[in-house]
Amino acid sequence: MLSAFANAFRTPDLRRKLLFVLMIIVLFRLGSQIPAPGVNVANVQSCLADQANSSLYSLINLFSGGALLQLTIFALGIMPYITASIILQLLVVVIPRLEALKQEGQTGQTKITQYTRYLTLGLAILQATGIVALARSGQLLAGCSEKLLYSDSTATFLVMVVTMTAGTAVIMWLGELVTEHGIGNGMSILIFTQVVATFPQSLWSVKLDKGWGTFITVMVIGMAVIAAVIFIEQAQRRIPVQYARRMVGRKMFGGSSTYIPLKVNQAGIIPVIFASSLLYLPAMAVQFNQTSTNPILQWVGKNLTSGHPIYMATYFLLIIFFTYFYVSITFNPTEVADNMKKYGGFIPGIRAGKPTEDYLSYVLSRITFPGSLYLGLIALIPLIAFVAIGANANFPFGGTSILIMVGVALDTVKQIESQLQQRNYEGFLR
Repeated sequence: MLSAFANAFRTPDLRRKLLFVLMIIVLFRLGSQIPAPGVNVANVQSCLADQANSSLYSLINLFSGGALLQLTIFALGIMPYITASIILQLLVVVIPRLEALKQEGQTGQTKITQYTRYLTLGLAILQATGIVALARSGQLLAGCSEKLLYSDSTATFLVMVVTMTAGTAVIMWLGELVTEHGIGNGMSILIFTQVVATFPQSLWSVKLDKGWGTFITVMVIGMAVIAAVIFIEQAQRRIPVQYARRMVGRKMFGGSSTYIPLKVNQAGIIPVIFASSLLYLPAMAVQFNQTSTNPILQWVGKNLTSGHPIYMATYFLLIIFFTYFYVSITFNPTEVADNMKKYGGFIPGIRAGKPTEDYLSYVLSRITFPGSLYLGLIALIPLIAFVAIGANANFPFGGTSILIMVGVALDTVKQIESQLQQRNYEGFLR
């Protein structure tokens, strides 16, 4: 592997791409440390030091690399883009116009990408408005009595909203630059960067709070989790496909064989994000109505909190539900079966058309079940660890962070490997 890294940097064009990606990462992290105009940095740092945990905003804070609660110019991170992408994927299934655009190929995809950018900016304005309003009212950091902003004026409010929204636009631009001129998917690499940025601090806090014994235990658990995630993320069911030979003019085409790769984790990280976001809604309602005597809010505040058995069971079931839901809208057996029939392809032993569609649906359902259980268990690891060993409420090895880190790292390494193999070098994954 070390020789592969050396060969990658010895190749001029590959070295240029890698250095470009590193430069974008440095700029990205720099923007995540620069406070937005009007932020009282000293008071923010003081409140963060006293903050025991910020679970209500942990998902957004994770995707911002800790920049959210520090109110920096990149405070929103990549979350508005992720949300916009998910919404567009759902709308493609619902709105015929968007579905027609998707089927137009590259031209249609360019148009959908443009819609995603517009929606990202709209969501960024909404999120920035909410975060700045919470900061101005003193509700952003629970238990903080310090003023987070120098001024409560409307001008300061608008400047901060515009700055954070512009920061989101810059993040989108940086991600597209990495995709175009670097290696790997730009947005995925930026997400990876933000998640990794908070990882060492979370890991070291375990040692400071619980000592070396718990720290070593956490490291052992973490290595086992990473190994399991790598194994499952690369696991797939390959359905063989044979293409019949056909004569076109005087030439014979077809006769080749390939396969349809169905991953065990076909849905990726999306079900975990969906489930987490849905469970944040009642928690947010409770936080903003702490003095309420409503029995429903009191029950929610008591039982739907991180670490409670009812919360964990609900979280697990929601992940299973959203896994099936997301797989059903992203993989269409009817469309795949029709395309195979159109181009003369068939699964050995299965008739073309409706039997192929039924077979693909059956296999996909059987694979999705263990995949959903895997996502649920991985997502519950930090909650179980918190209860079992009391490591930290933000247990570093597990859930969303590990899935993102391993998934993006594997994808990027495979792309580097493919370019190395074109130059007759051994790849990373040998």
